[in-house]
Amino acid sequence: MKLISVPLLTLPILLVSGCMVGPDFHRPDTSSPLHYSEQDDNVSSSAQHIAMGKQLQQQWWTLFASPALNSVIEQAIAHNNTISAAKQTLAQANEYVKAERGGLLPQVSLGATAGRQKYGAALFGPANFSIPPFTYYELGPSFSWSPDLAGGKKRRIEYQQALADYQKQQLDAAYLNLTAQVVQQALTIAATQSTIDLNGKLLATDEKNLQLVQLAFKAGANTRPDVLAAQAQLDADRTRLPALQQQLSVARHALAILVGATPADWLAPSFKLNDFKLPQELPVSLPSQLVHQRPDILAAEANLHAASAAIGVATANLYPQINLSANLLQEALTPSGLFNSVSTAWSLAAGLTAPVYNGGTLTAEKRAAEHGYQAALAQYRQTILQSFADVADTLQGLQHGQQQLDSLQQATDTVQAALDMARKSYQLGNTGVLPVQDATRQLYRVQLDLLDAQNQRLVNTAQLFVSLGGSPVS
Repeated sequence: MKLISVPLLTLPILLVSGCMVGPDFHRPDTSSPLHYSEQDDNVSSSAQHIAMGKQLQQQWWTLFASPALNSVIEQAIAHNNTISAAKQTLAQANEYVKAERGGLLPQVSLGATAGRQKYGAALFGPANFSIPPFTYYELGPSFSWSPDLAGGKKRRIEYQQALADYQKQQLDAAYLNLTAQVVQQALTIAATQSTIDLNGKLLATDEKNLQLVQLAFKAGANTRPDVLAAQAQLDADRTRLPALQQQLSVARHALAILVGATPADWLAPSFKLNDFKLPQELPVSLPSQLVHQRPDILAAEANLHAASAAIGVATANLYPQINLSANLLQEALTPSGLFNSVSTAWSLAAGLTAPVYNGGTLTAEKRAAEHGYQAALAQYRQTILQSFADVADTLQGLQHGQQQLDSLQQATDTVQAALDMARKSYQLGNTGVLPVQDATRQLYRVQLDLLDAQNQRLVNTAQLFVSLGGSPVS
């Protein structure tokens, strides 16, 4: 009895005010730093400039200025099955909200009954009297309504609306993830194709070296092992092509799946790294803005809102509930008798139900809802912290990537000069073919590293836009 004393005492207040019990949701105050990391002010380079505090004003992938990429993303958004599933899940959540709102209104139903009954003789006592079996018919509407005194129904509506908001953010996250995957696969295709092209140049160099060695061997300037070494190097470099072709096929097939097609029915464009323009200005939202635009943060906030509404639902269950009902029936022993005025019957009823003893179930459910809210709050805060780290990582990746790119460009020029000198020395007969081969190998490795660095700079730029929450799809 002690558990319900307060709810019973507050019942008159609820009847007058119609208020909702439980906490009203407010977005938690979270401290947002001014910078993502201590080096935010130093991430700009000669190739790219960080515009801190500026918002993306267009679809982020269009900043790469690739018409082929834009076309593929349009196809993916229109036909991707994950997006379609997320849309339907959101529509389902919105219908659940409407269903809960319907519970605030009176419920009216129409019923009809036909039955046959026989009363036992003991029903009428010692009198020698009985009623023979009879058939009866009933037809009419019934009405029921439970006033939302404690606001439990409104809290359930709030709960379902929060879940719908969560699914909306999940849809936005699906859009962001889809566009990110398309860009990633497009860059993989471009980088792999460029590597294949570079390997083709290497093979051409190997063939040229082999020709030089064979000519020198015929002239008596070197030995048979030199010819075999040149041939072995050419054969070894040819073995790289199958793995690169497989990597290219996998990326093309993955891109086909993203656009909702089979690899046999859809062919990916032949992307090249030169098809992508590196954005010179990178709009970067402030940390205080980030918490209002990243889908995963907004989804965590919606989940927190749902947890808050669940407390209200559990709290309302502790309070008394009133149920009003009425029905208007036509009762008769024959179907034709249903339409006589004398067959009309009706009833009105009002009921009050208050929890008295339930083994602590209701209070335990309320405490469980409160713990659920605290868990959702911790997840919300952790999501924000992780988002700050994501942006900080990509900003630093851009800075370090540019430094690596500059170093590799300088190394490429140096190795190219060394290779030119080795070839001239070989042609003059001052050195053997091995220095030329070594210089060729070194140039290939440096060029491959340079290619990877150029691709990584594009990848880091895309990751930055994604970590900032992307931009509107439409």
